Amino acid sequence: MQPKQPKPALAAIVGDAPLPRTEITKKLWGYIKKHGLQDKKERRMINTDEKLKAVFGNKRQVSMFEMTKLVNKQIR
Repeated sequence: MQPKQPKPALAAIVGDAPLPRTEITKKLWGYIKKHGLQDKKERRMINTDEKLKAVFGNKRQVSMFEMTKLVNKQIR
């Protein structure tokens, strides 16, 4: 896959170097797991912190499936 440039909100999490989408997703999941943001009861949902809210349009919680769509809006 061709490297894509993350916009500033996403770059705060994955870094500002151009990355393939697969690597962006991998780093995003690493951040989610490191900070314990995956919902304990409903594992398909991600609870957002301040950095993720900026990426996910100020939503308090998003599904794994919705995450992909929202991340695509954050890359150039």
